[in-house]
Parts: sequence; structure tokens; C-alpha cells
Amino acid sequence: MPKKPKAARKPKQSIVRFPGRPAKPAVKLSANRRPATGEAVRKLAGVQAALAEARKSHERLREAIDILPQGIVVLDADGRYILWNKKYAEMYSRSSDLFSPGVRLEDTIRVGVARGDYPEAIGREEEWIAARLKKLFQPGEQHEQRLADGRVILIDERLTGDGGIIGLRVDITELKQREASFRLLFDSNPVPMIVCALGDERILAVNDAAIQHYGYSRGEFEKLTIRNLQAFDVEPPWAGEHAGDERAAHAWKHVRADGALIDLAIYSRQLVYGDRPAVLLALMDTTERKRAEARLTFMAQHDGLTGLPNRNLLRQQMDDILLRTRRNAEKVAVLVLGLDHFKAVNDTLGHGIGDKLLRGVAKRLQSMLREEDALARLNSDEFAVIQSGVTRPEDAIFMARRLLDAIADPYLLDGHSVVIGASIGIAMSPGDGDESEKLLKNADLALSRAKNDSRGTFSFFEAGMDARAQTRRKIETELREAVHTDALRPYYQPLVDLASGRITGFEALVRWPHPERGMISPAEFIPVAEETGLINAVGGLMLRRACTDAAQWPDDVRVAVNLSPLQFRVGNLLSLVVETLKQSGLPAKRLELEITETLLLEKSSEVLATLHALRALGVRISMDDFGTGYSSLSYLRSFPFDKIKIDQSFVRDLAANPDAQAIVRSIISLGKGLGVTITAEGVESEAEVNCLRNEGCHEGQGFLFSRARPNAEIVSLLKTQGNWSAPAGAALVA
Repeated sequence: MPKKPKAARKPKQSIVRFPGRPAKPAVKLSANRRPATGEAVRKLAGVQAALAEARKSHERLREAIDILPQGIVVLDADGRYILWNKKYAEMYSRSSDLFSPGVRLEDTIRVGVARGDYPEAIGREEEWIAARLKKLFQPGEQHEQRLADGRVILIDERLTGDGGIIGLRVDITELKQREASFRLLFDSNPVPMIVCALGDERILAVNDAAIQHYGYSRGEFEKLTIRNLQAFDVEPPWAGEHAGDERAAHAWKHVRADGALIDLAIYSRQLVYGDRPAVLLALMDTTERKRAEARLTFMAQHDGLTGLPNRNLLRQQMDDILLRTRRNAEKVAVLVLGLDHFKAVNDTLGHGIGDKLLRGVAKRLQSMLREEDALARLNSDEFAVIQSGVTRPEDAIFMARRLLDAIADPYLLDGHSVVIGASIGIAMSPGDGDESEKLLKNADLALSRAKNDSRGTFSFFEAGMDARAQTRRKIETELREAVHTDALRPYYQPLVDLASGRITGFEALVRWPHPERGMISPAEFIPVAEETGLINAVGGLMLRRACTDAAQWPDDVRVAVNLSPLQFRVGNLLSLVVETLKQSGLPAKRLELEITETLLLEKSSEVLATLHALRALGVRISMDDFGTGYSSLSYLRSFPFDKIKIDQSFVRDLAANPDAQAIVRSIISLGKGLGVTITAEGVESEAEVNCLRNEGCHEGQGFLFSRARPNAEIVSLLKTQGNWSAPAGAALVA
């Protein structure tokens, strides 16, 4: 039988799949159709080539979107996955195992909600999912999505022409953190801060500190521009090409809600605020700082007690006045006024009264001056007046007299009627100087002259005053060097017992053998030592040298050393004496310390305590220059002196002066009654010796017996001791 023809088999279909596209069957030609035309073959080859190209395009697309830094997802009209990139999978790594073509986004979201991937959905899961799907299928504005790991994703979705969806995902976690930091820095910052729009300068935001500082509410602020706050400036703080530091250095003035003006330093930085270019302003209130600076500047240039300019400001004012007068040939008078005995007011009535007196003096001086004149306080009790427009010395004299008269009227202070005088020194430009410092110096020299000659008056500067001042400064410099090099020497003048004629002791007198000027008189350098405080060093040096020398003398010969009141004020006199006696080996009973009534004027408990302590050591205490002070008898009651020395002014020409004899007789009688030794100073004649001996005076001292001698001559002098009742020629006259 002939074979039956085989039934024609259906051609097999191969399935070609492309990610994101539904699979379609590929047509395979059966063997019985091979005789088909060549065109069919060409069509098949074209289809296969097209499919290969599509695969390549798809791969290129995937590669392209995989390199993007944003997450990309493509969904079909039903919200099913078609395509996504690596970044998208990384962002949603907790759900990426669910991503597959054809899977609905809604399903992956529901699984993620169940896993807790979306913390904002917790407790309202269905509501949150519904809202999310609505945004997916009805996309509009961008929105943010917070994930469980704290990241924040910005979502931007758009519909395609065929109803599909393309979604963009951006990780904005760092941006949100910076915003949070900015918000924390902005809202909680104690410094007032304002955000302004760059375009219209409108205030966009303010922090709480700005609201509190300016007094506007947040709503009121948002209706203002930065220019509404500026008092005088027409440009905003960020305008111009200056650097930020230069703008900050500019002093801005703003107006608060209550109308008060405040000083500001403003720092600015541009930023983007709500998609708008803006500028952040930090407003540093410098009002109090400027007030404090003004107060400090005032204090640096003014006297704190009277409010008058001090020396520094006065010099500036003088420089301005002198500059003007040089142009119009006018003269300037500088009057330096010093109060007389102001210290006595402080000591007797207290510093509170003294301060009120100074303020009263300042007011009176101000009332005497014109606006063009200047007034300043130079130191504790000195003031300076600058008188401009002077044409002759008589103008300055008239001013000086007016000032002295004004000050002389009594002051009623806390129930006390206080009277104070003053002295004035005057220097005039250009004759006495054309610079402020020189004029002040010369006027001060003239003031010293007025106080030394006759207090309560005025004195003009003379050229010789400066020469004397230069000499004094030279003495001070050389005296410091002499103390440092131990160049000062004690010379000793004998104290003679008038009854026996024997030397009972010596008074140590300081001498300064100068290498160029010879022996300098104590009257020349002791006042300088007391004024400069060098007297403490000089006194200590003389005490040590005198005790060391006296320790080599016979045991019955004492040494007397003068003390300055300034040595008591230092506070170490007692320890100095104790240490000196210990080092020298001199018994305390052989040391006499001579003080003057000036020391007791202070009526200081410390002074009396020191004197009693010295006497308790065995040291003898003598009152020097008795009778020349203020109230000698009252001082004799305040301390038990061992010796009283009659001042030489009462001894000179004693034999021919009955009044002096009466005074000396009274002093000797007083001394005998108190049981103290009486010594007469300045004895220069036998007649004076005889008179003193007849009145019962115990000791004498003076040129009749001997001038002051160096220690080398003392031993020989002691060997020549004899009876001083002998004729005058037998006396030890140097």
C-alpha cells in the first residue's frame, strides 16, 4: 500500500523574554514551507535582528540608568514594575527582594509596611498606604518619605504618555540633617537672627531672640523689610562689595518696636530658604559694649572723683589750644593750683570730708572760667587751669586772684565749716614754653616756689627755677648712687657734760663726700632724701655705721642717731634697731635715738607703740629741737623721754638775751622736774657755757667743743678729755 503522507506538524514556538515586557511567541518555519520565497526568509531575519537590537537597547538603557546617582523606577499603568536601577534597589534594600517585573508596587509597599520599613505608617497603615497610592497614580508635587533606618527619600513621580509612571528617588538625609541643625542653631540661638529675601529684602523668618530683642511679633516681622528696621542706613547689610569683616566693622543702628535705638554689628551669609535666594543676618547688639567703652574712655581721660579731665586729656586740650594760638599770635597762661595743708583736712576730718572738699573746689573753679578755658585735676590736691586769649601777664594775675578768692570762702561739709587756701604757679606761652608738657612742668616749678616762699599767693615761672629743679634731680640721682655704693659717712659731734667737762657721747651726723663737689651739706641733700623716700635707706645706713663705730668706744660713751618721721611709717624700724644692735654688739643703753616734734604731730598709736618698744629694749629716746614745734608740753605727757635738747635758736647769744635766758631757764626747770637730761645745742662761746652751767643745764653741744669729726679722729679726741671750766683756749676747737 502506498504510504500515507505524514500529517503536517505544527511549527514549534520559541519564547523570547525581555525584562519588563510580556513574552510573545516567535514564529518558526516548518520544513514543508522551506520552499517559501526568499522574501519570507528576509523578513524573519529582519525580525530577529530587530529583536537583537531591542535587547541591546534595553541593556544600554539599564546601564545608563544604573550609573545615575538618583533612584529610578518605571511602572506600567497598573503600577507594576517594568524597570528600576541599582540606586533604587539600594534605597529600598529591605524590600528589594520583592522587586520583579510585573509585581505591583502596592504589594511591595504593603510588605514593607508590615515589616516596619515606614515608621510614619505605624498605627495607621491602611490610611498611609491609601495616601501613598493616591500620590502614585495622581502625582503632583514632590513629597518626602522617611524610612526605618532614619533616611529621608525625596519622591518625584510623573505620568507617561501611555499611562505608565516614572519615579525619581533622591536621598536627602544629609540635607535634612543640615536643615535640622540650621533650625536648631537658628531657633534656639541667643543671638537675634533674621532671614531676608535677597530680592525684595522682605523678612522671611526670625528666631525667638530677635522677637524678644526687637519687640515685634513674628507676624509683624513678616510684614517688614530689613530697611524698616534700619535707622539711618539706606543700603541693606549685605549690599556692596566689601568683605564680610569690613561690613561687620560698620556700626549699624536699628530701631526697636518701642522706638529705642540700638547699636549692632551685623554678620551676613547667603543661603537658599524655601527655594528662594535669601540672606541670614546675625545681629550682635553692641549697645552696652559701646556704652561700656564710652565709660572706659571717659574714665581713662577724667578724674573719677570730680569728673574733671585728667592730665592726659588736658594735654590733648592744651595741644589744640596752643595750635590755635600759634596762628593768631595769642598767648596761653597755664595756672597750676595746689591746695595748702589739704593733708591736714584728711587727717583731722577724714577722707570723706576731703573728697567732698575737692569736689567743692572743682565746682568753684569751673564757675570762674569761660567756655574757652580748660580745667583739669592733676593729682590729689592740684588742679590746672588753661587760660586762652591772654595778651599780657596782668590777665593771668587777675585770673589767679579770682581763683584764690573763690577757693578761700568757707565750705560747709557735713556740719563742718572747712577753710582751705591755695597757691598758684603760672607759666605763659610762648615765653615759658610752646609745648603742653613743658608749660605744665614750668607752672609746677612756679607752684613750688609759691608754696616755699609764701603760701596763699601766686608765682610766675622764672628760668632759674628750671635750673634749680635740674640741680635737685641731679642730687637725687647721685644720692641714690651714693647710698648704693655706701659713700655716705657718719661724722660725730661730742656731747659734753657741763659739770665735769667730760665727753658723755656723740651725735652721728651724716656727711656726703662727693668725688667732684667735695663735702655736700646735709641741708642740700636731706630734704631731697625725705621727698624721694631715700631717707629710709640713708637713716638705716647711718644707724648701722654709727652702732658699729660706737661699739669700739669706751663703755661709758653713748652714740645718738637722728630718726626721720618717714622711717616710722615704713613699719620696720623696731626690727632694724634690734638687728643692728645684735650685729654691732653695741648695748642698747648706749644708743640714743633723736626724734622731732613733727613725728608726734601724727599722734599715731603705731608711733607711740614703736617708741615704747624701743625704750623697753633699753634704748634712750631724746626730743630734738625742743621749743620750735607746736605744743611741746603736751608731747612730754604722751611719752616719757630720756632727754630734751634745747634748740640752738634759744642758745645763740644767750648771755646777752634776757628773753632767751628766761625760756632756757624754764626748759631746764621743766626737765629737772620730769627727771630728764637737758642738752643745749649750738654752743659756740664760753659765755653761753657759763650761762647754761649756772642755770643747771646738764650737757652742751656745739662748735665751742668740737666740730663733727670722722670716726678716725674720735679716739684721739676722747683721750684729750678735760675740765671744761678751763679757759676758752683749752677747749677742743676744730
